[in-house]
Amino acid sequence: MDETHQPIPEVRQPLVQRTLAEWKTLALLGGPILIAQLAQMANGVIDTVMAGHASAEDLAAVGIGSSLWMPLFLLFMGTLSALQPIISGHRGGGLFSRIMPDTWQGIYIAAGAAVLMILLLINVRPVLDTLRLDRHTAFVTQGYLSAFAWGIPAMLLMAALRGLTDGLGHTKVIMAFSVLGTLVNLPLNYIFIYGKFGLPAMGGIGCGWATSISNGVAMVALLVYLSRSKTYRHYNLITGWVKPHWQEISLILKLGVPIGFTIFVEASMFSVIALFLAPLGPVIVAGHQIALNVVSLLFMVPLSIGMALTLRVSFLIGARAPDTARLLSRSSLILAAAVALVFALLLFLLASPIAQLYTSDPAVQQVTISLLVFAALFQIADVIQVTCISALRGYKDTRVPMIIMLFSFWGLGLPLGYALTFTDLIIPAMGAAGFWVGLTGGLASASILLGIRLFRYSPRTA
Repeated sequence: MDETHQPIPEVRQPLVQRTLAEWKTLALLGGPILIAQLAQMANGVIDTVMAGHASAEDLAAVGIGSSLWMPLFLLFMGTLSALQPIISGHRGGGLFSRIMPDTWQGIYIAAGAAVLMILLLINVRPVLDTLRLDRHTAFVTQGYLSAFAWGIPAMLLMAALRGLTDGLGHTKVIMAFSVLGTLVNLPLNYIFIYGKFGLPAMGGIGCGWATSISNGVAMVALLVYLSRSKTYRHYNLITGWVKPHWQEISLILKLGVPIGFTIFVEASMFSVIALFLAPLGPVIVAGHQIALNVVSLLFMVPLSIGMALTLRVSFLIGARAPDTARLLSRSSLILAAAVALVFALLLFLLASPIAQLYTSDPAVQQVTISLLVFAALFQIADVIQVTCISALRGYKDTRVPMIIMLFSFWGLGLPLGYALTFTDLIIPAMGAAGFWVGLTGGLASASILLGIRLFRYSPRTA
């Protein structure tokens, strides 16, 4: 049995000792997840930088194209992430015969999602017409998405297989193949975007082809590994396939769709805020984007801990160790608060150097510094809510947390932010800082409601 998924016996060990042991397990599970998340973020950075050096139109096209495919991918990836607690629970309960059948149902869901996502992206022209892009930018955006679409099946298949590998406690597997995809993407971008080795320069369209091929290479390499590895060979991924079982698929969707929709709601809200801020001018928008980028980068740490928490809690529930699951769920809030306070302090103290690192424009620097102060408070609420919702996913509780997040973001955070940014209804209009205050209020609401849900839910499950 993998050491990162060894259940702690339900005995009266010292509380501190049990807590530290569980935190160590989270670190072992979460470290590789963090590296995998950073590798995936690096792909976006590479695409943006290299397309930007081709031309402003190519950069704009890749940016617009990414803003169209990313929310869809997050929706489907979140849905498929239900496989992780399901398979982790099977392993905790010793139900090994159910692991591959559920994995295959996830693969069928990934296949259906891939078809839907491809159809939407290759027929995106009406959306581009609505955006009133110039002819060349629209052409490159459509070309980028058409090329990118070829890699969607590989991308979603990897998301499904991540349920298998992460669910079995082997988080280093996806880490390794995520890094591989990034290493392949970098030279392919150089070749296709700028036209090397006799190929024509494709600009932003080449970026789409590079991403598709790198996704395909990583997926094929993962399949080869799963087929030949001693650890996975006896699971018989290829020869042990099963037919679609609609009842099992519906159970996965019942758990996964709320997760996917929750992630989609959060991602779409940030897109809407960017649109709302556009009339305030490029300096405000640039400062907001820098602050958001910094927060997103820091968020990878608590997000990775949260994903590990989901795996561990589901495993412990499957292993019939509810007391340890409850201890871990609640003590993780202490760990999350400590991480959040460290990050908030860093943002307070290093706001100016961070702004200077991103831009040399004094006006943008000033906006960024002011927003990073609000982002420090935002960080605290964000870390706590992701910890609560991750623990609840380990208990396979996703529908009520989805409703809480929908209310907190769209019912409270966004309206409050709009009022504070543009109106004098509450206080004199704050500008872009108003949205950060609104977001913090929404996240604080989510943290409190999810915390109450977690404290009430875990004893009943135990």
